[in-house]
Amino acid sequence: METNEPGMDGQKTDDESIRKSEELFAHTPVRRLFLRAAIPGAMGMLISSVYELADAILVGNFLGETAFAAINLAIPFVIVGFALGDLIGSGSAVPISISLGKGDYDHANDVFSYACVLNVATGAIMGLALFFGAPVIMALMGASGELAALATTYLQVYAVFLPLTTIMYSVDNFMRISGHIRRSFLVNAFMAIFGTGLEIVLLGVLHLGVWAAAFAYSLAMVVSIAIAFWPFIQGRMTLKFVRPTISPETTKEIALFGMPVFLENAAGRIFSILMNMALLRLGGETAVSVYGIIMSVQAVVTMLIYGTVDALQPAVGYNWGARDLSRVRAIEVYCFATSAVLGILGFALIRLFPEQMVLIFLPNAGAGFLALATHALGLYGFSFLVKWFSFAAQTFMIAVGQIKLASFVSVAMVLIFPVAVLFALWPLGLDGLWLNSPATHVLCAIASALVLLRFRKTVHERVERA
Repeated sequence: METNEPGMDGQKTDDESIRKSEELFAHTPVRRLFLRAAIPGAMGMLISSVYELADAILVGNFLGETAFAAINLAIPFVIVGFALGDLIGSGSAVPISISLGKGDYDHANDVFSYACVLNVATGAIMGLALFFGAPVIMALMGASGELAALATTYLQVYAVFLPLTTIMYSVDNFMRISGHIRRSFLVNAFMAIFGTGLEIVLLGVLHLGVWAAAFAYSLAMVVSIAIAFWPFIQGRMTLKFVRPTISPETTKEIALFGMPVFLENAAGRIFSILMNMALLRLGGETAVSVYGIIMSVQAVVTMLIYGTVDALQPAVGYNWGARDLSRVRAIEVYCFATSAVLGILGFALIRLFPEQMVLIFLPNAGAGFLALATHALGLYGFSFLVKWFSFAAQTFMIAVGQIKLASFVSVAMVLIFPVAVLFALWPLGLDGLWLNSPATHVLCAIASALVLLRFRKTVHERVERA
């Protein structure tokens, strides 16, 4: 009799997990699906960005402007360190979702298990490269003295933890694919709260240096990863650990589906590095600090938009695999509409309260710094009116397996257009740098619209032929 209880019989647990995913993605009314998936997903991403925001605020308040500039020099390289983990997480999520939609659970579990192995291996490689390369990287950036030393230390601490932390980007997807969206949100919330609390103790109470800021977040990620993986280890989730098939085909499949996100991350960090080099040349350490404030503020709105569309990606992929095109369209209507509202809200907030935003990070900022920073925020804010469209379009393309189109949108959005605009607006000096994002995202919105129209025409032609 006991074996009939949920969780006691392995097959029964498997069936219940599968039924839960199918019920959520295929049968839950779209409005309710949106509320159950997108809102927790957006809140989870928001909490993640709030920790990054808190990190910047704590460093600025406790360690000062030089340390604040240092972490903003190092952050692009930290994200590069996580880029392969994000590739694996996004790249495995799409074939897993589509396989589940087709009822191919063996392939879904194989990709899931192989993705976990790849995360650890790539994290170790990237960690070694960044740890030993950090001093050279900062020298090439043009940083020197205390600024270079602090940035190097911050980057090296993250590098030490990379073999354990890169999988965070994957496990979040795995929880949502298994239908445990609330658990995904709670794990992200725990990570943010634990990391922020630990950083407050290390910086504000123990008065430790910039290395402690990187240590706090890294440790929070490690603990959160352990919590997130525990039900997978126990076999209580839709996805199960199996002996993975290590093959070129599986590797290619993961790399193919994850390439748009990887290209966006990698190309975006390349541009951030170029931007920091330009800022050091035109405005020195002060300009880098201003850019750091802009990036911290925009991350909140961007993560809300990205969290909304990304949380619904498994549902889109599942229904695409099940060939339910009407449901796919209905889900995307919610994605685009919500993203637009969030973009407009971000624009309004950054235009109404620029001075207050600056003082949160550097409360002792002088009049000159405050004037420069509020002016820069005001110009940057216009990007929110258009950037939401490219995010929603790119995520949709990934979910339905249109990798080439999604990759085009990604690279154009974070490297091709920004670099072109950087050179075009260079004569404007610092104003040209602050206007880079608004100009870039206007071009990206146009390109994304053309891509969606092309894809819609292709799908329509296939339906007619069928």
